[in-house]
Amino acid sequence: MSNFAQIPMSNVGPILINSPEYGENNPVNVSVPMATYETPLWPSVNRGAKISQHSNGINSIVTKECMTRSIALQAENAAAARTCINKILASETIAQLKAEVCKTSRFAKLINIHPEQIGNLIYLRLEYQTGDASGHNMTTLASEQIQNWILKNFATLKYVAVSGNFCIDKKVSAINSLLGRGKSVIADITIPKKICQRFLKSTPEKIVDLNIKKNLLGSIAAGSLRSANAHFANMLLAFYLATGQDAANIVEGSQGITHTEVTHQGDLYFSVNLPNLILGTVGNGKELAFVQQNMKLLGLDQPSKQPGGNSRKLAAICAATVLCGELSLLGAIANPGELINSHIEIERNK
Repeated sequence: MSNFAQIPMSNVGPILINSPEYGENNPVNVSVPMATYETPLWPSVNRGAKISQHSNGINSIVTKECMTRSIALQAENAAAARTCINKILASETIAQLKAEVCKTSRFAKLINIHPEQIGNLIYLRLEYQTGDASGHNMTTLASEQIQNWILKNFATLKYVAVSGNFCIDKKVSAINSLLGRGKSVIADITIPKKICQRFLKSTPEKIVDLNIKKNLLGSIAAGSLRSANAHFANMLLAFYLATGQDAANIVEGSQGITHTEVTHQGDLYFSVNLPNLILGTVGNGKELAFVQQNMKLLGLDQPSKQPGGNSRKLAAICAATVLCGELSLLGAIANPGELINSHIEIERNK
């Protein structure tokens, strides 16, 4: 029998969410499970959830979904590699590769190939749709099928790796933030000025100014790679652990940008952009009893009517949760002493 690490878990919310993934059933109230050792995170995200209730909800849209795997091959020289790339990208070859992928899974669909060449080396970043699974194993199996077909039909090419780091998995990269990996999601909300003052004890102008000086300029000074946010990783890890995800994917998942504006009406526009959310509602980790209970809490315990429907809802909920925590933290930092005092009060007086 396996041992388990015990991580404190609690529900936050409900968060009021508007998302196309729910069809006409908008808005929806969702209570969200979060597993974390950082106990102030629950009341912080709860504050953002309360704001969602007084601001017509959080809009959360999935803009792209594509799980990736990159195979690496080697040719005799650069010219031979370029000739092979051109032949692989030909429409008739693409059609054959899509057919090969269908042999490996009912749900895996090859949707795009991005090539990269370094000397005589060929890297093929393969994009897939993977239904309600996050797709780690599904894309590896499909990519191996593609790789075997290419090696059989391109006799001059040699095997290098079934995962050549051009995917790129569990590492910070520019390509994932540009092209997306997993689910690319944007969540935003417009908060009336009086609600901002009531719950955050601050003004839209102060939050926007702080976001520019902390998240944007501070991140540039630090050399952050296409990422400007306060603490996406905190909410992502707590959400991933509670819903049975591969928690190491918060490395690329925490890449993202927080954007703020003061509207013409003087309200606060607040958005989070997450291009690399890798999560699913089926697959490894989802068979655990507590995960199944949490999926039921989220309304995702029944099979989706169309492939990927549940995982897209999960991504929309995840992004809304990140927004709640990001908003609350910026509110705390905008008020001198609030951040550390809340930590001391909650963690030292437990």
